[in-house]
Amino acid sequence: MRCLRIFMLLVVLLSLAGCGQGAQERGGASAGDASDDTIVLAAYRQLAPGVNDGYYCSKILGVWEPLVTADEETGAPAPCLAASWEMLDEGRVWVFHLREGVRFHDGTPLTAQVVADNLAWMEKEPRSTAFYSRSRKNYYPGLVSAEPLDTLTLRLTFAQPNINQLYNMMNFGSPVYAPSCLADDGNFAGVAIGTGPFRIVENVKDRYVLLERNEDYYGEKARAHRIMVRSIPSPDVRFAALKAEEIMGVLDLGAMPPVLADELAQDERFAISTSRSIMVRYLAMNGTRPPFDDVRMRRAVSLLLDRRLLVDALYLGYATPTMNLLSIASPFYKEFPVVQDVEEAKRLAHEVLGDGRREIVYCVNGADPIAKGEAELIAYWLADLGLDVRIEALESPMMTVRMRRGDYDIARSQQGLPNGDPLYVFDGFFSPQGPRNKALSLGYDNAEVNRLLTALRTEPDEGKRRAVFDRIQAISVEEQPLVPLYYDENIVVYNAARLTGYRALRYGVSLAEVAWR
Repeated sequence: MRCLRIFMLLVVLLSLAGCGQGAQERGGASAGDASDDTIVLAAYRQLAPGVNDGYYCSKILGVWEPLVTADEETGAPAPCLAASWEMLDEGRVWVFHLREGVRFHDGTPLTAQVVADNLAWMEKEPRSTAFYSRSRKNYYPGLVSAEPLDTLTLRLTFAQPNINQLYNMMNFGSPVYAPSCLADDGNFAGVAIGTGPFRIVENVKDRYVLLERNEDYYGEKARAHRIMVRSIPSPDVRFAALKAEEIMGVLDLGAMPPVLADELAQDERFAISTSRSIMVRYLAMNGTRPPFDDVRMRRAVSLLLDRRLLVDALYLGYATPTMNLLSIASPFYKEFPVVQDVEEAKRLAHEVLGDGRREIVYCVNGADPIAKGEAELIAYWLADLGLDVRIEALESPMMTVRMRRGDYDIARSQQGLPNGDPLYVFDGFFSPQGPRNKALSLGYDNAEVNRLLTALRTEPDEGKRRAVFDRIQAISVEEQPLVPLYYDENIVVYNAARLTGYRALRYGVSLAEVAWR
């Protein structure tokens, strides 16, 4: 076991070394391009894709705020721009009371009419986004009207009971922007203007976004005057930039591979902060063709995997094995035992393949060194099931195309939690017409699950809804329409000798608390 773990660590480190860029190729702004008081951080992607993105920028940046957010400890709905609310008529009517004294970065006051206008703008979908689908249909199912009752009171009326509406609206489900930045076509007319503790002062595509403290913020003001977040796709370049103090910290999902994070922690300048993540890593299975159109083969793969070894070898323990697609960050998450049974896995595979063997294509994102190392180990195991694996490392856009057209067998992917409603995840993956079901060519169609999904759309009783969520999770664990692997922790590394207030959150970091020492 120890030898295998060391081997896997070497595989990941070599992969990281091979996918980097030299210092002269890094591009983007450096710490020297910012003023002396600017704190320079980095993410693997551009966190403000711009005017044609459905959100313009990630919630991580603290530019826009939602009506309803998530409690950091429990994951339950918590007030943000909406200070309070009432549910009426079994969820057919929701009344939201907005915070007083809130202004957008351009000075426009937050009002119920502004929120109603945002909901009308949100209906102009679909909009491409680097984050989560911006869909009023999904986040406000059956919405009939959004009516201001007075300056700070908004009434939402739905066609059917909607007891779960608060969970729908958490975070990416209810962003609110100033009217001046909303274009008629559903995109943005310019830089996103929100109510958050930071405003955007400069945004250079694929290089950096520069944030400045919102001096008129209604709550506790950000501690830093300016923060620049650079886009650095390569993990080893982020590592080198931290060591050279060109950046002071990293943020966003997959901010730093565990192997490199541990290495940085050996340097007394740096510290690691972790938090329970919203992200579940899984193996998608092409259920539209053999052998994974057979539930026995999907179960065989799931039972074969040593998820604990994967977690220890690749994540150094910064992850938790799971057989459940729903993130542990959801208040509706149900715990199931993680089962490994190699002999049963071989028996099920033999029922499907007999004494024959089958070549399968295993796709991974070529920019993800952990996924590549993981694929090598899983491919080795799958040989015991009669599956001869050909690993193909692809660029993300090509991988998406291949999966949608069903030109693959296994693919490594991940799913987060845009809001608190499990229906978003379950409907997307398990409904025959669900967007993720179709995008991954899962081909999953279970009559009982379909009935349960339909019932959830109108069931007003919270206890009954929870029971239905539990049942759907149980069916998915049994049938494995895809094979969940683990939910990882949000690992961030920062220069503790120079920064204070740097904490990992479920999604991002405590950006408003970050300051120079």
